[in-house]
Amino acid sequence: MELSLARVDYLQVGVTAQKTMRLLPASGRKATQKVVVGDQDGVVTCFGIKKGEAVPVFKTLPGQKISRLELGGALNTPQEKIFVATGSEVRGFTKRGKQFLSFETNLTESIKAMHISGADLFLCASYIYNHYCDCKDQHYYLSGDKINDVLCLPVDKVNSVTPVLACQDRVLRVLQGSDLLYEVEVPGPPTVLALNNGNGGDSGEEIVYGTSDGKLGLVQITGSKPIPKWEIGNEKKRGGILCIDSFDILGDGVKELLVGRDDGVLEIYNFESADDPVLRYDYALSESIASIQGGCVGKDGYDEILASTYSGWLTGLTTEPVHREGGSGEELKLSQEMQSKISSLRNELEHLQMKVLQEREKYQQSSQSNTAVSSVPTFSVNDKFTLNKDDASYSLILEVQTAIDNVLVQSDVPIDLLDVDKNSAVVSFSSCDSEPNSNFLLATYRCQANTTRLELKVRSIEGQYGTLQAYVTPRIQPKTCQVHQYQIKPLSLHQRTHSIDHDRPMNTLTLKGQFSFAEIHSWVVFSLPEVPEKTPAGDSITYYFQNTFLGTQLESTYRKGEGCFKSDNISTISILKDVLSKEATKRKINLNISYDINEESVRHTLKLIHPKLEYQQLLAKKVHLIDALRELQVHEGNVDFLLPEYRSILEEADQLLEEYKRQPAHLERLYGMITDLFIDKFKFKGTNVKTKVPLLLEILDGCDQDGLISFFEAA
Repeated sequence: MELSLARVDYLQVGVTAQKTMRLLPASGRKATQKVVVGDQDGVVTCFGIKKGEAVPVFKTLPGQKISRLELGGALNTPQEKIFVATGSEVRGFTKRGKQFLSFETNLTESIKAMHISGADLFLCASYIYNHYCDCKDQHYYLSGDKINDVLCLPVDKVNSVTPVLACQDRVLRVLQGSDLLYEVEVPGPPTVLALNNGNGGDSGEEIVYGTSDGKLGLVQITGSKPIPKWEIGNEKKRGGILCIDSFDILGDGVKELLVGRDDGVLEIYNFESADDPVLRYDYALSESIASIQGGCVGKDGYDEILASTYSGWLTGLTTEPVHREGGSGEELKLSQEMQSKISSLRNELEHLQMKVLQEREKYQQSSQSNTAVSSVPTFSVNDKFTLNKDDASYSLILEVQTAIDNVLVQSDVPIDLLDVDKNSAVVSFSSCDSEPNSNFLLATYRCQANTTRLELKVRSIEGQYGTLQAYVTPRIQPKTCQVHQYQIKPLSLHQRTHSIDHDRPMNTLTLKGQFSFAEIHSWVVFSLPEVPEKTPAGDSITYYFQNTFLGTQLESTYRKGEGCFKSDNISTISILKDVLSKEATKRKINLNISYDINEESVRHTLKLIHPKLEYQQLLAKKVHLIDALRELQVHEGNVDFLLPEYRSILEEADQLLEEYKRQPAHLERLYGMITDLFIDKFKFKGTNVKTKVPLLLEILDGCDQDGLISFFEAA
């Protein structure tokens, strides 16, 4: 059965956060459902749809921004009480809009995640989890990394309260009371959790998770251990997952999986076989999807998928056909309906244009008076700066509630800007002076009209650290700009991982000195990405990392007065030694630094780099030949006389050029890494080999692995 859905835009509220829109249960069997949504102006809006128009049920007054909205009620009854988390408070409303609960939790931070099950309330701030029953404190847990979402397995099915926390360090933490029962390792930082089928499946133990790097998975949370069921990668390189729901949109009696992503892609997966879900349908909205629900909203008997986007649009994808079949009378009736709707919209538009003109005149008059006070319009920017494992680059995503005019990107460290397919903005580079101002990049992205979301890609160089700044200017009057800063860390291409290969040849760096656990943790946070800012509980901690560009690894273990760092790449150890000693010197702390260098690790690292080097050199050679071969093709008219390898270059010319363009300076980066490895190897021996670098570059051009290893060992 082919799925055909038509888009309907119902209403726009203020900017919305993740999981802040729900559908209230229908009162009759085929009745339409009311929509309730909370925005960052603190307003809860409830409305229904009549004849295609949004009819308000209730609307609360503005207040603190709403971070979560959930439905609750007694177990096994319709869940029609509305609960919102705002700041550190939870408020409850009836479906008519009457407030019946105002619960001040006294949490020191704002609530980030919330789940409700009967009389049980589960709340999470950044690192803290709290469980309340009838608004009385029951359990508490301090997480090792930031909590992104919380869920509890259905109590009526599993007969116990089993909360699950989705944590930034790629782990689901399953709790029992105030204690950790076990951890579930997942392939990316989990951003959202949902009960499979809306009820946890037959056992009530099945949880679907979505990650910030776009992966989707199902895991069964049993009383003793997790059982992974299926996992879907992100082959299409789509955005991170923000919301998940289960709903039978196909009408075949089996609920489909609805997924909303931060690049605006809405997906429907169905279970054709009992095993893995299959992507059945997708639709691209222009901004990130904060919440997703399946139900009946617009018209009786027509199911639809409702999504709320970042800027507050409530958009439905309905099964109701756009062109109705029927006699001429129905068509006439429909056209009359449409005509009256069009004329009312025209009147509304004229009224708004008049209002804008009046307000603009009023502003001009007030700005020219002597007592004028300049007012800067405020606007929300939703930004995300993350490392992509696949191509070792950073994605900077900027989303604004109104259209973007331009974005100026400035960096005080050398970085490459990479091409992004989805990006339609025109980029222009300005020459910059790197010496006095340490300004290495100055680029302006001019956006097309109605662009609210911009995605940039940058690649940094390990060992060079500083700040990337984005100046965001939207199309609003008077012109105003927001500056957002992003740290490029010394080991910026490293990513947290669950485990490493301990059989590799490792180099060890050991630090000893009069420093506290909090101090050495702050140095590690400064040096490496994906390390929680909060000092870990306990006396010591171990983190594992993998270099996304080369595949080398790092193990860091530290406690008060001692730190031990192991890596199979000497350059990683060298960068850490320089950064950590510099940070300690700033605080006037004496460090006793010792290192153990494994000669075999250099050969091992070169063997990891060489296939990449060989591939990039071959790609560069092929690209340089394309123009000459094309000229030959034009002159000769026939290329059958060419060798097969040259013919294949001509056939694949467009793909080769595209790949080369997508990875500028890739070969130079590899040359730089091998040169650094060479210098660092001998730096630990106290020898300066910079004069031998030109000879090394000659050997690199020859692309001979054995010759390269021999040069490293003989120098």
